[in-house]
Amino acid sequence: MTKQYDVLIVGGGMVGATVACALGNSSLNVALIEQTPPQEFSPEQAHDMRVSALSIASQKILETIGAWNAIINMRNCPFKRMRVWETAGDTEFNSTSIDYDELGYIVENRVTQLALLERVKDFSNVTLLCPSKIKNLQYQAGNCTVELEDGTQLSAKVTVGADGGQSKLRQVTNIGVTSWDYQQHAMVINVETDYEQQDITWQRFVATGPQAFLPLSGKNGSIVWYNTPESVKRLKTLEHEALIDEMTATFPDCLGKITKVLGVASFPLKRQHAQAYVKQGIALVGDAAHMINPLAGQGVNIGLLDAACLAEVLLDADRAGKDIAGIAVLKRYERLRRNENLKMMTVMDVFYRVFSNQSTPLKILRNLGLGLAERITPLKNKVMRGAMGLEGRLPKLAKGEAIL
Repeated sequence: MTKQYDVLIVGGGMVGATVACALGNSSLNVALIEQTPPQEFSPEQAHDMRVSALSIASQKILETIGAWNAIINMRNCPFKRMRVWETAGDTEFNSTSIDYDELGYIVENRVTQLALLERVKDFSNVTLLCPSKIKNLQYQAGNCTVELEDGTQLSAKVTVGADGGQSKLRQVTNIGVTSWDYQQHAMVINVETDYEQQDITWQRFVATGPQAFLPLSGKNGSIVWYNTPESVKRLKTLEHEALIDEMTATFPDCLGKITKVLGVASFPLKRQHAQAYVKQGIALVGDAAHMINPLAGQGVNIGLLDAACLAEVLLDADRAGKDIAGIAVLKRYERLRRNENLKMMTVMDVFYRVFSNQSTPLKILRNLGLGLAERITPLKNKVMRGAMGLEGRLPKLAKGEAIL
């Protein structure tokens, strides 16, 4: 016997779980499938390698759906300053310039996911299936059927693909993607420094690619080092002491003295965009819909905006007595999000390519641009508001407004 739902969410990561929470306490019957439960949190644990710079818009979404307090009670690092420079051009953004206490928060992905999955349990209309592994996905004539490994059959009016960049749901529904590889890898190194907890995140552009620093709680930080695949492969083979020597020689003095390497990871840089976000009875969110250059840390933020927007569209349609699976309803979500995401992806791509080009005239121009950005306050504040997720057409949750 097939269990029927109004909304079935495939993938209980940060974005999928946000959709579930945003639909909590509504009249819709929702199920959330997640294969692997995240490890429970303990303050003694080392920081995870996977962290995100959550924008103010993301913080408002998480607060409005009731998950933010749990994040605060676990671990996070607010930051109020952001510095970007190459050589002569140097710009520093400060949240106090636009009357905000913070620009954003560095939070481990697992912490955010744990808070959301715990919040999901508060809603009587949401069924959490975790751990549950999908055995088979089928899509025919606008209807999607999910079979779990234990034999359970599930079906819904709307099936949401929140199952990552290699989305199985996107594949079975034959939604294509446009993608390319940047031919660079990003190496992530968690370190302990001799500085107390910092309130600044920074990014410096050099010939081999960007170098970035994200503050973590305590004396810890996350370094992101862009380089060629060959260079990253070599760096990952180094003993920690040798790696510290390389970082000390390569990174700016503002990093401080590195006292310990706590973890190392790497990933290839790739851009990918689904050619459609919806089909009859299907909607894609987060990495299943788009993968963006991590240059400004916007991937999770635009994914959470997807989640907030889709929930709002579905609830609006349900209240109006419309078929939530109808293509007209789902196309509204696509119209609201696809172009916004494409704009963000394009801006990040242009920024990356401009700063990767080492021609002397272009280097002079971009340093002049950074210098001007530092001196032109209205422009600087607009860039800052954009990074905080406060510009553009925002869903209600991102403005701190309830949708129920």
